[in-house]
Amino acid sequence: MVNSLNTKWKEFLFGFSGFGPNFLMVLMGAYFSDAINPAALGAGSSFQAIASGTCFVLPVLFPILFTLGKVFDGIIDIPFAHITDTLSTKWGRRRPAIAVCMIPMALSYLFLWMPIGGADVSAQLINTLWVFFWSIVFFASYTMCLIAFYGSLSTTCKDEAQRLRVSGYKSFFDTISYCFVYALVPIILDGAKIHIDKFVFICMPLMATIIIPLFLIKEGEKYGYPENQGMVGEKISLVESIKLTFTNRIFLRWTAVNCCTYFGLQMFLVGMNAMILGGMNFSGIDMAIINTCAFAPVPVMLWIFNKVKSKRGIRFTYQSCLISFAIAIMSFFFASVFFLGYDNRPLQFVISCLGSLCGSWAIGAFFMMPYLAPAQISSVEEKLTGKNHSAMYFAANAVTSSIVGAISGSLVYEYVKNLFISKKADGIIFTTNIEDAASKFGVAVEDVYNLGTLIIPFVVAAVCILGYLIAFKMPRDFSPLLVAREFKKMNPELDSSAIEAEAEEGKTDKTEIVFVQIGLSVLSGFIFGFIWAMFAIRACKDICSRGKTILRWVIASMIPFASALVLYKMHKELSERARELDVKLTGCAALFIALSIVFPILPINVVSLALMQHNINKIYLKEQG
Repeated sequence: MVNSLNTKWKEFLFGFSGFGPNFLMVLMGAYFSDAINPAALGAGSSFQAIASGTCFVLPVLFPILFTLGKVFDGIIDIPFAHITDTLSTKWGRRRPAIAVCMIPMALSYLFLWMPIGGADVSAQLINTLWVFFWSIVFFASYTMCLIAFYGSLSTTCKDEAQRLRVSGYKSFFDTISYCFVYALVPIILDGAKIHIDKFVFICMPLMATIIIPLFLIKEGEKYGYPENQGMVGEKISLVESIKLTFTNRIFLRWTAVNCCTYFGLQMFLVGMNAMILGGMNFSGIDMAIINTCAFAPVPVMLWIFNKVKSKRGIRFTYQSCLISFAIAIMSFFFASVFFLGYDNRPLQFVISCLGSLCGSWAIGAFFMMPYLAPAQISSVEEKLTGKNHSAMYFAANAVTSSIVGAISGSLVYEYVKNLFISKKADGIIFTTNIEDAASKFGVAVEDVYNLGTLIIPFVVAAVCILGYLIAFKMPRDFSPLLVAREFKKMNPELDSSAIEAEAEEGKTDKTEIVFVQIGLSVLSGFIFGFIWAMFAIRACKDICSRGKTILRWVIASMIPFASALVLYKMHKELSERARELDVKLTGCAALFIALSIVFPILPINVVSLALMQHNINKIYLKEQG
């Protein structure tokens, strides 16, 4: 394989390659579990379920089988990584794996969202087995595609600076995925009144982005690899590859920290919708506001992360992320109706939004590190030993995170979300919906609380603190020079002089990474802000029956300081409607004008957008009775 990312646009495109499969995987992690068993979504109808209030799977058997599916996903990473590390064809070793697996990956994902039976017990058993079978197919094909893609990162990039740029691009697209999934999808579902399974079908064409590496990875007979006429790395057996990976102290220390991170992160991501919709009694639009505070600042946080990392090292910076996330997740408990009651929505918003902003510091690092650390370790190992088994490091990273993720997100969460408690009755009830729990307790629905949404924050905070403590065993940084020195501690006979010389030559490349991060920060913030602004302006028009949505959006988004006029007009119109409905709005015209001067471009004026959206939500709730 040659270093084929020889232009900036190729680096950007390569970072985009996994966007489609990763977006749909995030969508699955966020919505699939509650879509087929909506026990934790609270009372009433929800478009986040395939059918509101309908459980399509056996709640006792499904968590076990789905956990086994995810564990299987982790286990097969090892042999699949070895295949893609050692495959020798005239088309290369990475590209055939992607080409063969991308079609079954797409089809199996589609079938997962199509339960073939109804909701009675016999149909639930059929659906449970159906989901288990297609989850096995999907996890296997997804794993092979993505392992091959990630495994190519250490060789398609020529040096650390390029790997950091490509990792940054990938983190950017991961951020966009999470912004869409957690902030925009709830609005789209409620606004368009479509259920989550129909939305998934609409998004299926995004799987095609995985085709991009087939054209960007330059390998095979045409490029002299892996045939005899080209440079061939030393081949190693599966057993030796596993041994080299799982005896590498640098990698194992990172893996221990990553397991803590992933255990908490997976439980949080799977249960986030339930904690917001059920635990806080918020709507899909309210959920969008909270998630905006968490995900919109991520690119900026990534830029700051890199600045802090360059001064204090990865270990210190990542530890700060773990503590930040532990604090952020506890806001979901303190903003719950169990803790605050049903009459403190403003305080709920303040606590949850501040917590989400705190968590945004960690989210970007959680995206970037699982790709950066293995790529750096495998790249340095190849230069020191001549042994290239980079995909095995990603596989080992995946198998450990898959197992802990399956335990936290599929086994523990799937059981605890069916547990309910009440302040007015003793005991804990296991059932699939809150109405049934209220009936068994003999109390009103609003006096019943989902126990799972209440204990998740405490579990996640605990494992984050554990990860913080374990991280003291990590090296200060994962730069090639420090990683090479760690390898020399394990094997003093290794010669690291070439890497040391390369590190000196590469110092001038660091400034370019800062430029890339600034560009990504601006781009990501604008992309999300533009979309949210459109939703807010359109909602105002629907309520007040005034104003031209597109014209206002263009003026506010494209002309500096013009957002002051737009926000003033919107606030005035909403105030008139609020007086008719006897609703008290938050903020005043002067405040919106002042914020528009401080934040001259509307899409990054998150404060004004949040206040405006909050007022819109108040009027919507009043109009709905």
